[in-house]
Amino acid sequence: MSRGSREPITGILKGSMRDNYSEHGVGEYYKKVGATYRNPHFPGIRSCIFLWLNRWWQMERQKSPSDPWIAFDMACGSGEATLSILEWWQLGRISYEQEQKDTELNPSPNDAGAIRPRRPKVKSVTPPPLDSTAPRPVVIATDPYTADAYHSRTALQCASLCFKDIAEGSFPSLPPSLQTSDEPSKLDMVVCSFALHLVESPSELFALLWELSTKARWLIIIAPHKKPDIKDGWGWCKWDVDAWQESRISDSQGEFLQERVHCRVYRSLNI
Repeated sequence: MSRGSREPITGILKGSMRDNYSEHGVGEYYKKVGATYRNPHFPGIRSCIFLWLNRWWQMERQKSPSDPWIAFDMACGSGEATLSILEWWQLGRISYEQEQKDTELNPSPNDAGAIRPRRPKVKSVTPPPLDSTAPRPVVIATDPYTADAYHSRTALQCASLCFKDIAEGSFPSLPPSLQTSDEPSKLDMVVCSFALHLVESPSELFALLWELSTKARWLIIIAPHKKPDIKDGWGWCKWDVDAWQESRISDSQGEFLQERVHCRVYRSLNI
């Protein structure tokens, strides 16, 4: 149910999503367009995910680069977040291989003591070089309406679970290689793109977020606005990605804004 570059798209009945929801209702709308759905905000989603993964890798993951990691694309639509995660990894591998070739062809001279020009601190969407020990991310996905569109676009499976199912403890299966003990594997991150604001009941949103906080370390919410409101006591703290520290739940520091797409990050308080 990932919703919402301005590139040719399919599966959108009207240009305004508000009009679509008003005329058909959210559930009925996605039943109509589920097999062909495309999110028109894909470029912004991609940039936000690249920025998040760059920072996460630098501050946390780089310490154990060879460990497998799991991303849960919740309400996955036609796979915009999944494709972005996998492309980030693929480009990082290509960057590393190119870096190795360049080093072999042009070994750096001994320039100890040389004065290097300062580089401006600009957030880069270019993935860092990832060597061969960095495993391909494992992505699991759910969407009650767009499983066919997701599989068609990503060649991956999508469980037809809704938010209520997840709040009650149902999650897609992990690959057998990651099911190594009776204790279920923790998810490294949940990405929810253009969908979480569709949970209108605060009690239902709380139930969903609390359950997620017991299963995943990070929650990445991508949306065209700053909704929904997440409250203290719901299992998550707001995370300032720039400072890499907890911030007040109402603070906007450390968020991303790319091509009118907002990205907020939260850290679980329960794992």
